[in-house]
Amino acid sequence: MKKWIIRILIGIALVVAIFVFSLPTILHNAGLHPEYPNSKVYEMKGKKALIITTSHAVLNNPGETNGKPTGVFASEMTVPYYEFQDAGMNVDIASIKGGEIPIDPQSFLFMIKSDADKRYQKDDIFQKKVKTSLKIDDIDFTKYDVIFLACGWGAAYDLGQSEVLGRRISEAYYAQHPIIGSVCHGALGLIQAKDTIGNYLITGRDMTGVTDKQLIELGITQTPLHPESELRNRGVNYKSNSGKRDIFETITVIDQERRFVTGQNQNSGHETAQKIMGILLENSARQVPD
Repeated sequence: MKKWIIRILIGIALVVAIFVFSLPTILHNAGLHPEYPNSKVYEMKGKKALIITTSHAVLNNPGETNGKPTGVFASEMTVPYYEFQDAGMNVDIASIKGGEIPIDPQSFLFMIKSDADKRYQKDDIFQKKVKTSLKIDDIDFTKYDVIFLACGWGAAYDLGQSEVLGRRISEAYYAQHPIIGSVCHGALGLIQAKDTIGNYLITGRDMTGVTDKQLIELGITQTPLHPESELRNRGVNYKSNSGKRDIFETITVIDQERRFVTGQNQNSGHETAQKIMGILLENSARQVPD
């Protein structure tokens, strides 16, 4: 009888172990960290990209200071970083306050860690950039070809609240050449930007960010700003993909002027970065004299 029970327990343990070992593949097949099928190899040597992240490290309720650790969700920073770097671009890392960027520890759970995250964990140069990030106040955004706003729960607490970031985004826009991108909550970094007469710069544009429904499904609704709501409040022509369960649904949207490229969530990272580089290539081709 005891041997029979032991065999059953061993069998259960093996099934559980196989399931746990298979989780990364199961989640990938369900839609997490998808490959971008139209990915191209771009040559962007000499161009510069600036990736901006949150400096907020706590997933707290309004009025509270304690909560679970959070920050930027790693893949929303690492995926575009390597897309741009592998194309030959010089990539700088900045944050709202500068200094060490908090990374959501859940980013590195084995079942949801992206290939770019694994690469980051072996990349001393990238890690140093994250530990000594530039402060947005001290940066001239107009010197870059790409401004990319990364995400994570922390972004809901400081990107959309930063008037400095809003001004810098406006300066980049009016410099004509930078392409401005974001994924997920990163779109909140656009809501303070204004045009020359004080209207919101993003009003009337096609854009996306994580949906309110996705936040509800993930059980994170206590954050102070929600991208879908804030974009709609600014008069954005908000776009998104949806389904019965939306956690992995995503889309990348290019605005009518082809200056803003926004991704719905972390699953848009590859596509958003690729489409930004595609626009840069088109712009460069137009600038070459006959």
